[in-house]
Amino acid sequence: MIEKIRRILKDHGRLAKEVESLPEDADLYQAGMTSHASVNVMLALEGEFDIEFPDHMLKRSVFESIAAMRDAVQQLTQA
Repeated sequence: MIEKIRRILKDHGRLAKEVESLPEDADLYQAGMTSHASVNVMLALEGEFDIEFPDHMLKRSVFESIAAMRDAVQQLTQA
């Protein structure tokens, strides 16, 4: 799952740093991701994992790091 998230970030995150070199808990906004790019990442995650983020999960902290996205996707795929 982490590799899929990294690929999505590489394709849609518009990061200033190479996503492969970022730790899972790195702040992606500090690495250059904008709020607009985070929406594209969210849409790509929904398509990749066949999920839909509910309104209560549409907040910065859910998309702040690779680990946070992994946790959110796991929560939604187990529901």
